[in-house]
Amino acid sequence: MIELELADKTHDEARQGEALIIDTPKLQNARKLYIESYGCQMNFADSEIVASILGDNGFETTGDYKEADLVFINTCSIRENAEQRVRNRLSQFGVEKRRNPKLIVGVLGCMAERLKSKFLDEEKLVDMVVGPDAYRDLPQLIGQVEDGQKAINVLLSREETYADISPVRLNGNGITAFISIMRGCDNMCSFCVVPFTRGRERSRDPYSIVAEAQDLFDRGYREVTLLGQNVDSYKWKGTEGTESAEVQVNFAQLLEMVALISPDLRIRFSTSHPKDITDEVLYTIAKYDNICNYIHLPVQSGSTRVLELMNRTYTREWYMNRVDAIRRIIPDCAISSDIIAGFCTETEEEHQETLSMMDYVGYDFAFTFSYSERPGTLAARKLVDDVPEEVKKRRLAEILQKAQETSLYRLQQNVGKTLRILVEGTSKKSKTDFCGRNDQNAMVVFPATAEIKPGQYVNVTIERCTSATLLGRIAE
Repeated sequence: MIELELADKTHDEARQGEALIIDTPKLQNARKLYIESYGCQMNFADSEIVASILGDNGFETTGDYKEADLVFINTCSIRENAEQRVRNRLSQFGVEKRRNPKLIVGVLGCMAERLKSKFLDEEKLVDMVVGPDAYRDLPQLIGQVEDGQKAINVLLSREETYADISPVRLNGNGITAFISIMRGCDNMCSFCVVPFTRGRERSRDPYSIVAEAQDLFDRGYREVTLLGQNVDSYKWKGTEGTESAEVQVNFAQLLEMVALISPDLRIRFSTSHPKDITDEVLYTIAKYDNICNYIHLPVQSGSTRVLELMNRTYTREWYMNRVDAIRRIIPDCAISSDIIAGFCTETEEEHQETLSMMDYVGYDFAFTFSYSERPGTLAARKLVDDVPEEVKKRRLAEILQKAQETSLYRLQQNVGKTLRILVEGTSKKSKTDFCGRNDQNAMVVFPATAEIKPGQYVNVTIERCTSATLLGRIAE
């Protein structure tokens, strides 16, 4: 499953627990900041915002927590195993804190928001707990800890978007970057903690988004991914011009604004919601060659009854209608999905409906999980997690098997074709090979040449594929 997950950037398993480092000139007498991130790409983007705020307050990053003055772990609450990984990591930091009592340890993000002050009681070594809307308050909270107090700020905001903060690009390749276009979520899916940990949905000023994308392009970046829990519900209202005319911008219009920066700037986005994705968005993708033909469209279940229990607010037929629209308007579009096995009361027949949905769509990638109850969610309060673990495991294995089959089939359709690839760097497995992604987000590996540099577009003829990677050579 890891191979399939690495094919998509929304939740890169290889980056979980990554220490984020800024390659900048060393400051005299700078204090050392160590940030480790878990979860979705929104958390990694948030860590860049934290680094920017603290960089303005005399901190520089380090990749070694043993030399840090301040250790942050940016957390995820989506699944129970994600929280357990954080707790295990904190115990390791505890060893260092006993050696260096002045070390400040803080927990950021969704797990901090979910557990709040309870975290300070449970994890005695933690000095501060900071939710995702409170990062501007970090300098003051650090001061509180230095004065001998525990510090906490988990207030959620209806306005905070960090639109005016230019993120420090951490551990980046200088070619691809992520831009947060909105924060929070209003969907209230019954299995999900995000609305409780990231607050209500609010969209960022589109002009600040375009300015950030333009700045990245001017600095040599050639691909941006627009991030939001539900990008299709992006909606901004404001004024423009000397007459202060009211302006409304939806997601399709935002996509076009970013696409117009340059035809050499590739645009991706994540995540779409089946209830909100419109034909207008699809026609905008089809209109611009630099908007990638790839949509992450989580289905979660193929059963209308289970979807209703999940509070997904669409039916099996609605989802299939949206897939049909994608195939009609963008014929070569890749589609990926999230799928949950063994949700509350799911029957064997409903599991088979999920498998048949996978056959209908033919997903390019799939992220598959067995259901785990999250405290505080609607499902935890009102539904019974009654599918036995052994049944969940068997259903998950069947979903995973089909996901691997459809992914391989979709990749095989590229063999013999010549694809335009954005070179991202050298392959992890071989320094003599380059790697990059095609329009449909598939990873492509090919022999490096002295003439080609990362950040350039090249045409690659695909000769063969593995279960997760296309392999080829630069076209004649």
